Amino acid sequence: MNLILTVLQIVSPVFLLGAIGFGWVRLGFEYHIDFITRLGINLAVPALVFTALMRSPVEPAALGTLSIATVLAYSAVALILAFILWIAGLSQRVFLAPLTFGNTGNLGLPLALLSFGQVGLGYAVVILAITSIMSFTVGLWIVAGGGSMRKIALQPLNIATVLGAIFLWQGWETPIFLTNALDLLGQMAIPMMLITLGVAVAKITPARIVQALMLSILKLVICVIIGVATASFFALEHAAFGILVLQICTPVGVSSYLLAEKFDADGETVASLVVVSTLLAIITLPVLLAFVL
Repeated sequence: MNLILTVLQIVSPVFLLGAIGFGWVRLGFEYHIDFITRLGINLAVPALVFTALMRSPVEPAALGTLSIATVLAYSAVALILAFILWIAGLSQRVFLAPLTFGNTGNLGLPLALLSFGQVGLGYAVVILAITSIMSFTVGLWIVAGGGSMRKIALQPLNIATVLGAIFLWQGWETPIFLTNALDLLGQMAIPMMLITLGVAVAKITPARIVQALMLSILKLVICVIIGVATASFFALEHAAFGILVLQICTPVGVSSYLLAEKFDADGETVASLVVVSTLLAIITLPVLLAFVL
């Protein structure tokens, strides 16, 4: 019973904030999701990632091991999914990136903070940073059907990640006034992302429900197996083990839908994946939390 209550206490704030966004739109209020998403991706999340890396309580060596494990885990997931999509005759451009890179920001960060505290957040930010770099370089290149990798690499989040890693490695810190400003900017990232998730779910009209459900379940099964296997292989300590499994198993992110719409990669189909995988997460995330806590 105590475990169930603990899991509910961790999960409830995540879905309550999402419900606020959902209800906001259903009540007829305006919410400019493109502007909020742009603000989050270009300012709030980079500030959060930079400050969290710079002041991470986790030893750099442990973060290095987790980083390698994360890259290998996501690479394995991508290869398996690419093979399955090829066998099934489904578009790599439409399905591969959304199914590979989960919602490590909107859901992953608050889950990590609520379940494992600041240490968990430190681990989760590293995974978010790595997956964001992979998603906004290779993933974006796949969705866009090509393009300039140099332009793609110079995304604010990628720059913030590199700078944060350098500051952590060298033991540097920004001046207090700048750190405080970045803290304030980064603090709005998590609640803003959760509310935006609820807004996006309310605005999206899901289609191809059966296909989306099958692919969401397939994604979850693959991610659980790869996540547990990778964390076990690298003998990650308890918090890092749990965070890797949780992050890799997060549902399809809203950003995947926005990118699909921007690059004409069948946004309606990706929208159905966002909705179905997020609803499925209401059931699966508490189970995963009970497993990793």
